[in-house]
Amino acid sequence: MTETTISKAFGGLTDPRINRRLRHPLVNILTISICAIICGCDDFCAIEEYGKAKIDWFKSFLDLKHGIPSHDTFSDVLNRVKPKEFSEAFTKWVSQLGNLKDDIVSIDGKTMRRTLDKASGASAIHLVSAWSAKNNLCFGQTKVNEKSNEITAIPLLLDLLDIKGATITMDAMGCQFSIADKIVDAEADYVLALKGNQGEFHDDIKLFLETNLANAFKNISHTVSKTANGEHGRLEQRNVWLTDDVQWLIERHPRWKSIKGIAIVDSRREVQGKVSREQRLYITSHSDKNADFIANAIRSHWFVENRLHWQLDVSFNEDQNRLRSGYGAENFSMMNKIALNLLKNEKSVKVGVKTKRLKAGWDENYMMKVLTVGFTSA
Repeated sequence: MTETTISKAFGGLTDPRINRRLRHPLVNILTISICAIICGCDDFCAIEEYGKAKIDWFKSFLDLKHGIPSHDTFSDVLNRVKPKEFSEAFTKWVSQLGNLKDDIVSIDGKTMRRTLDKASGASAIHLVSAWSAKNNLCFGQTKVNEKSNEITAIPLLLDLLDIKGATITMDAMGCQFSIADKIVDAEADYVLALKGNQGEFHDDIKLFLETNLANAFKNISHTVSKTANGEHGRLEQRNVWLTDDVQWLIERHPRWKSIKGIAIVDSRREVQGKVSREQRLYITSHSDKNADFIANAIRSHWFVENRLHWQLDVSFNEDQNRLRSGYGAENFSMMNKIALNLLKNEKSVKVGVKTKRLKAGWDENYMMKVLTVGFTSA
């Protein structure tokens, strides 16, 4: 068997089947499945048909003495592969493609809506993912336990990643002092959105920043980042004000000992003569960065939405996934992310993900390029 990125990164996963039933090696099942997903398949029957259509090509680098597995075999195996082990192997693989030092790493959750099972009362699967702005890759995935929320899943995801030197961005759900401490303990920094779920901590910061904003932060240490853009009859001005005057805040809220700066984003938007204004609050552990850096980190956070979540829904049809048994939905989402990373990291063709998927289906030589991207035999 010829080694590929998939076999090298995931060939060591524990096979969930008993030995006497191992007609098809796990690495074959994973390779065929991921190739099928790259080419547009989104269920087990389609994966089987794709494998049969490409059997001669697969035989050129896989040991297929028993042919292509049935859709039932694909379903049975991928429903039972342990997601924790799969996720750890995934992060280890991506970490060989790029590191997170001096990177903006966005952590955010996404619900696979069609996995909701009303008949059994099971909630839809909710996954938390980490997106690297510098590498343009997903670096990890963790499932939120059914009776929990992202607050418990985020620390597990952070444990998978080597975040030293990175800046972690999260929305208000991740704005917890325990998570902030975990990030700083890992020698990283954070920029966290702050909302009313933090009670007095939020109210104190809101009053302080709004009061000083009214005075243009006179007589207080600060930096400001100002941007303006407009098109199609829309004009938007966005000012980010950052101050490191936080000692009073730490004294009032000692659990937030890692905080080094607080910021307010003041946005003014005019559309066809109608003016609206929005203000958002952020906290950071950075002590040596200015408002331009914080503004960039805040903008970069949305990459996880439009470069990962949006791609998974639009290009990979993930929101329509109806798998509701075993670990199938979670593992399928992981394979979607493997496929997306492979396609994004293959840069010989300057086209979008959708066209790359089509080309991989048409051109077996290009598919092999995708499968061996970033691959070394060492």
